Amino acid sequence: MAMFVLYESSSGYALFDVHGLNEIGQNVEAVQSSVSDLARFGQVVKLTAFHPWQTAQDALNQVNAVSEGFMSEELRSFLELNLPKAEEGKETKFSLGVSDPKLGSCISEATKIPCQSNEFVQELLRGVRQHFDSFINDFKPGGLEKPQVGLALSYSRAKVKYNVNKEDHMVIQTISLLDTLDKDINSYAMRTREWYSPHFPELDKIVNDNYMYAQLSKIIEDKSKLSEEHVPMLTEVLGDEDKARELVEAGQASMGPDLSPLDLLHAQTFAQGVIDLTDYRKKLYDYLVVKVKDVAPNLAALIGETVAARLISHAGSLRNLAKHPSSTLQILGAERALRRALRTGGKTPKHGLIVHSSFIGRASARNKGRMARCLAAKCSIAAWVDYFGDSSSADFGEKLRVKVEERLDSLHNVYAMEEVLEDEEIVDASGEEIDEEEAADDVE
Repeated sequence: MAMFVLYESSSGYALFDVHGLNEIGQNVEAVQSSVSDLARFGQVVKLTAFHPWQTAQDALNQVNAVSEGFMSEELRSFLELNLPKAEEGKETKFSLGVSDPKLGSCISEATKIPCQSNEFVQELLRGVRQHFDSFINDFKPGGLEKPQVGLALSYSRAKVKYNVNKEDHMVIQTISLLDTLDKDINSYAMRTREWYSPHFPELDKIVNDNYMYAQLSKIIEDKSKLSEEHVPMLTEVLGDEDKARELVEAGQASMGPDLSPLDLLHAQTFAQGVIDLTDYRKKLYDYLVVKVKDVAPNLAALIGETVAARLISHAGSLRNLAKHPSSTLQILGAERALRRALRTGGKTPKHGLIVHSSFIGRASARNKGRMARCLAAKCSIAAWVDYFGDSSSADFGEKLRVKVEERLDSLHNVYAMEEVLEDEEIVDASGEEIDEEEAADDVE
């Protein structure tokens, strides 16, 4: 059977005809020994056709297609033009050797050309790569190296720029910034209350929310100037006109001391800081939701965007998270507790960061460990699909979420029956008393 070899160079597609395989043998060792000898290798491998790239962008597009295992229309036309015609209904009397099995499968499905990609073909391609400039006589000195360098830079730049999996860096930075903002907002809100509450102490009891407190302190400023004119603005913040009127009355009857204009200015500055940081945090959280859905859609659909982002951040990247087994993912974030348990011989932790998931919160105390194991196993699958899968949909995550919901319901049902069995005596048909533990096992 005749054999052809496809070589994708930095300058274009090249098709080689392998003659006299008996000269070099069918085993890998024989091929390896012949590769080093150009005279011998050149007798069995002949250049059949060469299709150069027209532009640098065309070269980048073709190499991207080959690296993804996709056959472009240009490659298809090149193969159909230079390979023997395959007759329908008859067995093809040649095969095509390619470097990538995925590309070979794509070519076979589209053109019915039998392809192979094994160690023997790889050694032939290694020889072609080593002596490629000897097969192409049209190259000037340095004509092969320049396209290689230019294409390598373009290909690397495109991969770094468009690889979605690299965007998990933004997820890690965003979740870290959100944690920092939470601390800063709490610190600013505490200072705002400490600065303004002596002037208007009743406001502390009426309003508990820090963001709302900062907004009201900006509107009120000097409590002695509160009047009915402030009611519409206060109602817009509080959402309740009666509460706004109560606030006006409390301000008019307040026993707090007056503040100097300079003190009020500082209080207003802290209040504005709380408002600005809180508004920015809301925008940053919305950005995080969108970014996590792009980077790990299935993991986000399973446990939520925030918990997914924290898992990715703690693992270092989505790739590292996808490589973790479910047992490691289950206690991710509880490493200190695990080391302490191993050192002291105490109980090991049941869960780490996944405790923030709603599934763990909804489970009873006795079921939290079981739910943590189940959820960690599904999270491991979701992370693996997000990183190694080709699809960007969240279908896997939605189905895994349904499975976890079913597991949670089954645990509730089983232990609800156990509680009933613990309160009642179970008597079999013969009137003999049944052991409660055996009955519980039967229910399971």
